[in-house]
Amino acid sequence: MSPSKKNKAKPIKSASQELAASSSAEAPQPAADPAAGFPIVGIGASAGGLAAFEAFFSGMPEDTDPNMAFVLVQHLAPDHKSMLTELIRRYTRMKVFEVEDGMQVRPNCIYIIPPNRDMAFLNSTLQLLEPNAPRGHRLPIDFFFRSLAQDQRERAIGIVLSGTGSDGTLGVRDIKGEGGMAMAQNPASTEYDGMPRSALATGLVDFELPPAEMPAQLIAYVTHAFGRPPKRRAAPSTKSENELKKIFVLLRNQTGHDFSQYKPSTVLRRIERRMAVHQIETISGYVRFMQQTPEEVKSLFRDLLIGVTSFFRDPEAFKALEKQVVPKLFADKPANAVIRVWSVGCSSGEEAYSLAILLAEHQAVVPQNFQLQIFATDIDSQAIATARAGIYPASIATDVSPERLERFFTFEPDNGIFRIKKTIRDMVVFSEHNVIKDPPFSKLDLISCRNLLIYMNAELQSKIIQLFHFALNPGGFLFQGTSENAGLLDFFAVLERKQKLYQRKIDPSGAQHADFGRFPSSMMANHVALPQVAERTSAAKKPSVREMTEQALLREVVQAGALINAQGDILYLHGRMGMYLEQPPGEVKHPNILQMAREGLRHDLTITLHKVLQTRASVRRPGLRIKTNGDFITVNLIVRPMAAAPAAWSEPPLCLVILENVQEPEHCDPATVPTGQDGKPRSKSDSMDADARIAALKEDLRAKEEYLQAANEELETSNEELKSFSEEMQSVNEELQSTNEEMETSKEELQSINEELTTINAELQSKMAELSRANNDMNNLLAGTGIATIFVDLQLRILRFTPTATRIINLILSDVGRPLAHILSNLSGYDALIYDTQAVLDTLAPKEVEVRTKEDRWYALRIQPYRTLNNAIEGAVLTFVDITATRQLRETMLVNEERLRVALSASSMTLSNQDMDLRYTWMYPLALGYSSEQIIGKTDVDLLPEQEAAELTTLKQRVMNSGKGLRQTIRSTIAGKTFEQDLTIEPLRDSSGSMVGITCASVDVTGQHTREETDPGAKEALPPDKTEATYDTGIAAPETPRICDKRP
Repeated sequence: MSPSKKNKAKPIKSASQELAASSSAEAPQPAADPAAGFPIVGIGASAGGLAAFEAFFSGMPEDTDPNMAFVLVQHLAPDHKSMLTELIRRYTRMKVFEVEDGMQVRPNCIYIIPPNRDMAFLNSTLQLLEPNAPRGHRLPIDFFFRSLAQDQRERAIGIVLSGTGSDGTLGVRDIKGEGGMAMAQNPASTEYDGMPRSALATGLVDFELPPAEMPAQLIAYVTHAFGRPPKRRAAPSTKSENELKKIFVLLRNQTGHDFSQYKPSTVLRRIERRMAVHQIETISGYVRFMQQTPEEVKSLFRDLLIGVTSFFRDPEAFKALEKQVVPKLFADKPANAVIRVWSVGCSSGEEAYSLAILLAEHQAVVPQNFQLQIFATDIDSQAIATARAGIYPASIATDVSPERLERFFTFEPDNGIFRIKKTIRDMVVFSEHNVIKDPPFSKLDLISCRNLLIYMNAELQSKIIQLFHFALNPGGFLFQGTSENAGLLDFFAVLERKQKLYQRKIDPSGAQHADFGRFPSSMMANHVALPQVAERTSAAKKPSVREMTEQALLREVVQAGALINAQGDILYLHGRMGMYLEQPPGEVKHPNILQMAREGLRHDLTITLHKVLQTRASVRRPGLRIKTNGDFITVNLIVRPMAAAPAAWSEPPLCLVILENVQEPEHCDPATVPTGQDGKPRSKSDSMDADARIAALKEDLRAKEEYLQAANEELETSNEELKSFSEEMQSVNEELQSTNEEMETSKEELQSINEELTTINAELQSKMAELSRANNDMNNLLAGTGIATIFVDLQLRILRFTPTATRIINLILSDVGRPLAHILSNLSGYDALIYDTQAVLDTLAPKEVEVRTKEDRWYALRIQPYRTLNNAIEGAVLTFVDITATRQLRETMLVNEERLRVALSASSMTLSNQDMDLRYTWMYPLALGYSSEQIIGKTDVDLLPEQEAAELTTLKQRVMNSGKGLRQTIRSTIAGKTFEQDLTIEPLRDSSGSMVGITCASVDVTGQHTREETDPGAKEALPPDKTEATYDTGIAAPETPRICDKRP
């Protein structure tokens, strides 16, 4: 069945997990027990795989758990860190892991192979191994699929997605061989279709779909096959046995092969798998589906024939065969003898070619020359066609050593395939053959029948073992599969028990000789296949008296005959035809009477058949001399056209060939016995005249002329056909030449593109390194500043944040991608975060605001647009700067300033600061009648009368020069009024001790002179000669001098 048409029907409701009853007393277990585990889905991809992964997991339903594990095997660069894990997380809500050695597999999880590792599945764990094959020859998908098939059997599911080459093909074969399920991406939906096409070419893929459609079909299959608890199998019932027999009948009618003697458990497992593929619940429903869909019969037939095969499968067994058996095949043979081997159930030919390689290798080391002949048979015509072609994917490199690949195969890099060399191909004869019903080969030295008998019941196994004993030469060898335990000891001696090597016993003790009469000939099989010639009844019945009589009369009248078509192909044989026909050497697919005719018959039979087809009338040729068994016999040849009705010519034309044996008198010379028109011999007389002999010679000459004429006509026809064929070949050659030129041009273009890609790849690697460094720098910068930062996109979804941001907004790593509005914050009294952020994105104007957390910490929040290098707005950046200490200092300063203002207001003191140029930077309270603008930045020269300004400036310069404070009473006139002030001047220093200006404190003492005049003791209270004093002191200036303008 074509894979593309195989399974595109609409899914139907989930089916029961097992059939209602077994068809025999042997009740096999269900194909898979849901309690035992869950399906493992291996997904292999190469080039173009990322897009396929995205489509596959994006198509996975989000409202249900698939209840299976997914293992992704991608061809990855061995020396670069893979980003596949992070990329897959974007497309699924399932947990995604990069595999670590020994990791336990859980359902509803995705596991991704790490770079530069091979991966195997063993006991529900993923095991990582160092790759053995060099880069470019590794096949990680096949490696994993094979181990998955061996460990999980029916629960193994393989999916092949986009990629070049053939990796995954051999793995798909193994998965199908163990009863698993296979999917492949539709080549039309791939970026690179090499891997999917290679898998589809096996004919084993169950579903061919685009990646987005795979999840629905996968879930439907898994739900049907594993989604329900297994029911206890009921005792065999007549109804269930009848349904199974109907399936056998449908298979036999359409394929010609009878599976009724196969083990019921094997057949039922395959039937259950096909039911799961189509979601059919009951076996009776499946029978109806097969009747309505003939292609399904072929699909089931293909499933029943699937065998797990590979080159040198079970290497230890082949090593034992090479060491213990192959030398013995050559040892007892004379030079130029024929060594005959039969590979039974050869499938696609790997086993047969493996045997041929072993024989060819030993042939090269022995001095004598031998003829090597291997018969390889199977009932699967498609597998035989593959074997005959001798073409295999590049993935066979995992099974065949490099030395053998070099010696016995030709690699075609353009197609990515290995082709078996002609020397090995010519050793093997492939043929469709059913070991159950077709006659065996004979005089064999070795039979290889591996993993075939395990599918058959005990009775059939016993008969085939006896058949092998019959077919082998005395002392011949039998090579079986490591899983087979068929009883052999009556017929074979054990040569190597573990590797299943046996040797034929010459006289088997207690053995029953097999009845080989049950094997009909292949020609009889061809006859049965033509319904217009005869029909086979489904059940044998006892012949009637009339039939027995007619058969006896027929044997008396017609001793031997054959029914043939216009080409001479034999459709039916009657009687002992071995006297007149012999089997030609080599492979015979359609037996032809003209090729099989013995010496003396072929010439006349060819002429006679040609004449009958032209005239549509019977022709008789008496007295033919045929050589058989070293002697000559005389026969009469009669060829008659077959009539479908009286006076009607059958379509297609069929002819009946009758051969009558003529008894010769003992005294006659056999070479000169004449015959009459009735074909009966006449006695020869000594007086026979020359005219009679001349007439006989003329008749013989006329026959030869007719034969020559027929040959000339056929030759002319062949010449015309060859001429036409030559013209077509010339046209094809011209087209191929044109195509070749186009291919050369394309090759040059591809080489140029490849060079560009190499350059771009190098640049990309450099950019990635720069990006990595920039990313590290940014992470360290954000972490070093301690500033909480949050990045959001245009939909206010969180893109990134620094660790300190988690103290303000309750963020965790899994919040990336969630809307900011869904996250709780620790802010108190500020609910406009989302509104303000959206306003910044709308207006592109930054916004600043001070916010407080529940822990009573203050932050300066700044929201500004996120701009790219191209000035595109892609979101917003929120920063939180901790200003708790600054705010506390500011509040303390305000309190202190308030206290100072109160103290100064209660006194008559005026304070002021001046810089090194003696310009006022601060004064409190302001001088009477002046505003802040009139004082700040001015000097005493600008504000006071010239004399007073000069005196005051001199005092202040003295303090600045000496660095020592000074106190003195002065008089000044402000706004026309004279004041006396007690002036203290001190240097103003910064934190380092450097002078940055002076500070002055003046107290109005104008009223004190009046008190001194009225109270002389007051003046005496002052220290004598202290109207002017200097002292060493200074006032430290704040780190940032503050200029204040205080209203009076």
